[in-house]
Amino acid sequence: MYLSVSKLVCAVTLFILSTALQAADWNTNKAGVVLDGYHVVAYRTQDQAVKGRPELRSTHDGVSFDFSSAANKTLFDANPGLYLPKFNGYCAFAVGAKNARVPANPDSFKMYNGELLVFFNDDYEGQKFNTKLPWNNDEAKLALQAEKNWPRLGQ
Repeated sequence: MYLSVSKLVCAVTLFILSTALQAADWNTNKAGVVLDGYHVVAYRTQDQAVKGRPELRSTHDGVSFDFSSAANKTLFDANPGLYLPKFNGYCAFAVGAKNARVPANPDSFKMYNGELLVFFNDDYEGQKFNTKLPWNNDEAKLALQAEKNWPRLGQ
């Protein structure tokens, strides 16, 4: 009996640790801050990319989120799930079209079905490329495919 309980405790511990590690797989900068410090509440409440301040920082799911005001930090702390970027801050287009995790830029975003999506917006093969544009051209299909791809990619 003791050995079985010991094995059970070990299995549960490994599951919890692996879940915690998986949950913390976010698109962060080197300091561990999501969306390079742009605060997630402003996307929903102001429809803008607003830079947060490190002194107004919250931690959720093992990563940091910066805010531009104490009021916005309070909103996030009360209900983080409402403000979190979909696909843990990775490019929605890449998740849907390429089945890949690609860092996104905080300045290229949109709300889709009540969720914050962010997109790659930088030089690609010598040209400026904002993946929000091809996403918009085939949004319903890409959103469905991204939902299918994310469970494997988010691990």
